[in-house]
Amino acid sequence: MRLKAHLIKTTVSVATLIGCLGLTPLAVNAAEDADIAEGKKIAFDRKKGNCLACHMIEGGTLAGNIGPPLVAMKARFPDVEVLRAQIYDATEKNPNTIMIPFGPHGVLTDSEIDKITKFIYTL
Repeated sequence: MRLKAHLIKTTVSVATLIGCLGLTPLAVNAAEDADIAEGKKIAFDRKKGNCLACHMIEGGTLAGNIGPPLVAMKARFPDVEVLRAQIYDATEKNPNTIMIPFGPHGVLTDSEIDKITKFIYTL
């Protein structure tokens, strides 16, 4: 009888643990998806990121052609931190760029830059 109770208790504990582990990625993915959606909103906002003023982005309207089209970003920027640094301050790598330094000029907050980076990285 004690063995049976022990087996039931162990089974329930393992099932609970597996259930908790199974939910964690969903919660992380939901938060990540929310950040990506917010990043897209900021990137397309003509008063904030305004990425469409210079770049062609899938799903955007009235895109500019001054900057390169934002496609295949994972191939172009295998390291997401390099992409973030480019968005934060493109003048670090190219002092002659016309892309404004969003971070140093305070156009975007660090949180907004992180969200835009997550969105752009999905393209």
